Amino acid sequence: MVRLALIAAAVVLAFLAAAPVTEVDAKRWIVGDNKFWNPNINYTIWAQDKHFYRDDWLYFVYERNQYNVIEVNQTNYISCNADNPIANWSRGSGRDVVHLNVTRHYYLISGSGGGCYGGMKLDVLVEKPPPPPTAAPIKNSARGAFSDFGSAHRFVIPVAVFTVIGTMWDAVLRFC
Repeated sequence: MVRLALIAAAVVLAFLAAAPVTEVDAKRWIVGDNKFWNPNINYTIWAQDKHFYRDDWLYFVYERNQYNVIEVNQTNYISCNADNPIANWSRGSGRDVVHLNVTRHYYLISGSGGGCYGGMKLDVLVEKPPPPPTAAPIKNSARGAFSDFGSAHRFVIPVAVFTVIGTMWDAVLRFC
């Protein structure tokens, strides 16, 4: 019984190690780049050539005693009204992050110190991450699958797969 369980575990681990992993790295955006979150900066221009994807982060750096980061609806964004915030992202340090974990518009303003009226407002549309790139098609060869070992289109098994299989095989042999 133990032997069968170890063999099953070895097979599962081998498949998991060989399975392709697709991941899209989340990006941390420093709002305003090296000008940070300050008045007299056009954040619409700052954001216009950027794509914000779900699970990205906005990192706000600002003078903590003068400004803040408030999320509002579109109407309050336009009028710079922070009276009914959706969220207050300020934590008191002047170094705040907004996790863009939903695909939607985020309307962010500075609700204190007149910052919004000075241009401290950011409208971000968060999109779904793009699909991972597809692999290039493998050209069929009339010479057979194993005749061209110099081809760039080879199936490569990572060394980690062999390591996992070898380790599991050793474990199976020890218990047999």
